[in-house]
Amino acid sequence: MTASQADHSGRSAPDGAAYVAPRAPQIEGRDRTGDVILVCEHASNAMPPPWGDLGLTAEQREAHIAWDPGALGLMRGLARRLEATCIAATTSRLIYDCNRAPDMPGAMPARSEIHEIPGNAALTPAQRAQRSAALYVPFHDALHALIAERIALGRRPVILTIHSFTPVYFGTPRSVEFGVIHDADARLAQAIVAEAQARTGLKTGLNEPYSAADDVTHTLRLHATPYGLVNAMLEIRNDLIATPEAEAAMADTLAPVLAAAMATLTRRKDI
Repeated sequence: MTASQADHSGRSAPDGAAYVAPRAPQIEGRDRTGDVILVCEHASNAMPPPWGDLGLTAEQREAHIAWDPGALGLMRGLARRLEATCIAATTSRLIYDCNRAPDMPGAMPARSEIHEIPGNAALTPAQRAQRSAALYVPFHDALHALIAERIALGRRPVILTIHSFTPVYFGTPRSVEFGVIHDADARLAQAIVAEAQARTGLKTGLNEPYSAADDVTHTLRLHATPYGLVNAMLEIRNDLIATPEAEAAMADTLAPVLAAAMATLTRRKDI
């Protein structure tokens, strides 16, 4: 075994890629009483060693290609209002997008929208495996453990993933402000859309600005669907949550919507 194939403790790494210690996600509110788990796969634009800035400018590292601006603050605000537990990735989606499987091109994209990502342009299989082991595996192991614990306690959680999207994509403005996306189970997504349209002035759409056909529901497919857990993916236009004050205001708006939608399913005995 060569030095490049093992760390100081003797653990092996894929040939050609140095071992990187797993980076655990951030979990908050584990002891809260609500049976909701909020997930933010694109919470951070951090680009730590050994990967670095991937050859991007400071402006690019702050842009939506690197993370979901406002999503972490919104998730925390919703978690407090819903008494929910939340889990967040701690590394930029450009190093590894935790809402993508390891074999998906978008997991470590060489291009994002109009931006080339030099540090991802010629990744070897070993380098992809290194990032998967350091970032994807610990994130989803931690989420799975959290869900399994709740189920074992007889508290089947609702799974909501929290995202933001850019107002302009490939030069085209987006009019939708709040999108709700479903994978195999549409019940909660449909209920959230109905409540949002009834209770708020947000331009709300089902399966907008993306849908499961765009491979954006990996986390739901991996964790919620196999257990039959009620779930949905929330997308908020990022100009509406651009400051801490705006994040708090959006949490005030959406928390009653989500609570009412979940209550509707509970009355129908769908939760």
